[in-house]
Amino acid sequence: MQAAVPEGSGAMAAILGLEDAAVVQVCRDSAEGQVLEAVNFNAPGQVVVAGERTAVQRAIEAAGVLGAKRAVVLPVSVPAHSSLMRPAAERLAERLGAVRWRAPRLAFISAVDAREHCDPGELPGLLTRQLASPVRWSDTVRALIARGLSPLIECGPGKVLTALNRRIGREGHL
Repeated sequence: MQAAVPEGSGAMAAILGLEDAAVVQVCRDSAEGQVLEAVNFNAPGQVVVAGERTAVQRAIEAAGVLGAKRAVVLPVSVPAHSSLMRPAAERLAERLGAVRWRAPRLAFISAVDAREHCDPGELPGLLTRQLASPVRWSDTVRALIARGLSPLIECGPGKVLTALNRRIGREGHL
């Protein structure tokens, strides 16, 4: 992924306290011909933007003017889930094309579209798209809960997803 975007040229920032649509508009207004996209719709009032570093900085400033509670650069090395990651996604697609896929035993809910997928032919494309497409976490959690898939269990260090889920409105499900 680092090969897709030279170190230091891309960035990500979390914007807290603005509606999703306001953050999308901040990206449009702040891009000034550079790549700047809303890439993680994490929870109500929390959206992550990614793109070229100077455009991300402009978005942070614009979000502050609009009344964001907080806007902060994230300590990451690549602008994940943005269109700048397309070269990495293309390389991943080549690798995934060599894999023999089988139908999943459980439905796969993709954070690309928050939909259930069971066709093994769809999986490589979904995984590839996720590198350069927004993460629809809020919609994905709602889709899981709507299917009766709760409680949800967070695996891994920390409780970031648990905190996001509480903000989505279903406390105790993750």
